Amino acid sequence: MFNSKLPTQSELPTSRQLLRSTVIAVGVAAALLVTVVMPSEYAIDPTGVGRVLGLTQMGEMKKTLAEEAAADAAVQPAAAPVVQAPVPTQPVVQEPVAAAPVAEPVAEPEPAVKSDEVTVTLKPGEASEIKLEMLDKATVSYEWTTNGVPVNHDTHGEPYNGPKGYYHSYSKAKQITGDKGEFTAIFDGTHGWFWRNRSNKDVTITLKTKGEYLSVKRVI
Repeated sequence: MFNSKLPTQSELPTSRQLLRSTVIAVGVAAALLVTVVMPSEYAIDPTGVGRVLGLTQMGEMKKTLAEEAAADAAVQPAAAPVVQAPVPTQPVVQEPVAAAPVAEPVAEPEPAVKSDEVTVTLKPGEASEIKLEMLDKATVSYEWTTNGVPVNHDTHGEPYNGPKGYYHSYSKAKQITGDKGEFTAIFDGTHGWFWRNRSNKDVTITLKTKGEYLSVKRVI
């Protein structure tokens, strides 16, 4: 048989060479752990190399799949209800019940018709506003006149709890001495008139109203 020749003492690696090889191997293993194993298996990438190589994304996907599997395992299927066989019962004979009397619908009272007359005086540049509280579809007729000095006006309504700044205008005009007409409220809220005196004289405005409103008040 062929026997291998044993290496001589000079051919064997020294302790220094073995230590050096061990240190290099440990360093390579640590580098692979940090740059490859930790990003791909645990989505931990302290150096950023794993994300460049696409390994961190792989680890994140594995982590997400593991979390979803754990969540699915935690959800136990509900036990199927036990269906019991119906127990035969004797038929119950119902006594005829007399029909309850049907209540006659009560008609809601019609809103009371009111009439008012209000007078305001405005200095040059001043403004005033008078509002009626009205319910939806209530109607009012009105007439207002000045003492001859023209004013700007806007007849409008604002809903209760409506959006800030929202209003519905029924009519408006500039530099007139009076207006008359009728309008029907299109929502529950306050409806009325705004005047501004753009002249250099005092102006007196007299407003007359008649209709289905709850109250009248001067706002400005």
